[in-house]
Amino acid sequence: MEKKNTATDNGRQVALMHWKIQQWKLRFQLMDDEIVFIKRLLDSNAFKPNIPNLFERLQDYKSRLQDIENRNAAVRSQISLHENSLGSDLDIADNSISAADVKKNDSLQLEVDECQGDYQNLKSEIFNYTGNILIMNKPEVK
Repeated sequence: MEKKNTATDNGRQVALMHWKIQQWKLRFQLMDDEIVFIKRLLDSNAFKPNIPNLFERLQDYKSRLQDIENRNAAVRSQISLHENSLGSDLDIADNSISAADVKKNDSLQLEVDECQGDYQNLKSEIFNYTGNILIMNKPEVK
């Protein structure tokens, strides 16, 4: 026997999608906070002098971080539109979740995961490079 899609099932599905959206927003907020730190690190004078191509490398990282921020903003905009669409679905209790909503949710999940992966790769690259060229303060000898 085929199970019919009920208003309760729709409500649960919309609630699950809404929960996922909140998780995506949280992930982007954490990325934003980390990016602020990384930009400050790249703009600091905490690096050893006379490192070949240091300036160019730091500029490249800054540029790539900006690209990630721009991409994140575009995905966030899509998420907001999707969330608003789901909100209107919640307002109409007997409205079933459309296949387009499910497809959009799945597509956004892929976009969020890709943004997160690209950011994590860049962050690792930056930390691996800068961690080796930081000026280390030597402890005072008493």
